[in-house]
Amino acid sequence: MSRSRTYLDHAATTPVLPEAQAAMAEALGTWANPSSPHADGRAAKAALERARAAIADALGWRHDVIFTSGASEAIGMAAARAAPPRRIIGATEHDVVPHAMGEGAEPVPVDGSGRIDLDALGRLLGGPPALVAIQHVNNETGVIQPIDAIFRQVKAAGGLLLADCAQSAGKIDLPNADFIAISAHKFGGPPGIGALLVRDLATLAPSGGQEKGYRRGTQNLPAIAGMAAALATGAHRTAMPRLAALRDRLEKGVRAAGGLVIGDSTDRIPAISAIALEGASKDSLLVQLDLAGFAVSAGSACSSGKMKASRVLAAMGVPEPVAAGALRVSFGPQTVEADIDAFLAAFTAVAARRRAA
Repeated sequence: MSRSRTYLDHAATTPVLPEAQAAMAEALGTWANPSSPHADGRAAKAALERARAAIADALGWRHDVIFTSGASEAIGMAAARAAPPRRIIGATEHDVVPHAMGEGAEPVPVDGSGRIDLDALGRLLGGPPALVAIQHVNNETGVIQPIDAIFRQVKAAGGLLLADCAQSAGKIDLPNADFIAISAHKFGGPPGIGALLVRDLATLAPSGGQEKGYRRGTQNLPAIAGMAAALATGAHRTAMPRLAALRDRLEKGVRAAGGLVIGDSTDRIPAISAIALEGASKDSLLVQLDLAGFAVSAGSACSSGKMKASRVLAAMGVPEPVAAGALRVSFGPQTVEADIDAFLAAFTAVAARRRAA
């Protein structure tokens, strides 16, 4: 970003790390198809498997890794091909989840902090076995779900758990789950590459083709190498304590300016803060902040351009006047204290103009 602008939308996508760029450039020199039987293909295959092992190691995953084009494809793959006959979803999932899981998916409510109602989930699990999709870290509020407890509950009922870890992979420890969806561009890798982590391939119907018969299409080796390199740096994980301090600084300033913080009564990832100016219009807030040189969003990058009402905030019971003026501010390893202070100056000015109007 130019010096005239401050980027605070890392939950949408975060800059590709230099190490990932270098790994991609090197991998571009290995142009053979990893599925080809000749020596060049075998060399590409070896590089692919080294990257696969590095990704699993960096994430602490001891099972299978299936490469995809991103978390959305990974979620769609599990939703379409996981064994259980039923589908259950959290009420605050990313928009891709209800679409992938289908109209018959049964929703689990959340409490006012955005956490899954475990009693309600238990009642839903009383029927036939289900694939349950729960987001580890919410993409709008940063709220962390108790996935390990949910996993135990789902397994006891004979079901399978799909955890959307797009916002947590490479930043905090992955939870226990049968399927985990990740996306490289959330932790410093390139866009267009991700993975479905699978605990037991027998629970997923194969499709034929590459990736042990679970995904068709030539693997994108340069992007895979970039994803592995980004995870190996640990850049986002090691930044978390510092980002927690920056988030606290931001939220203190927002409250001082008359704003509100959403979801702050429970555990949240340090990289995301949901703030609001009650009674304001998020459309107007985004325009004013953009003109002032700040890149933030009004929720999921997949839907923020549409400026529609947030399903997440509605499920949490956030009052409409608050939800209407809600923004997401998100941080990455490049974010510094000066960025937060500059944003707060702009936000305070916007709030003051609104009060004076």
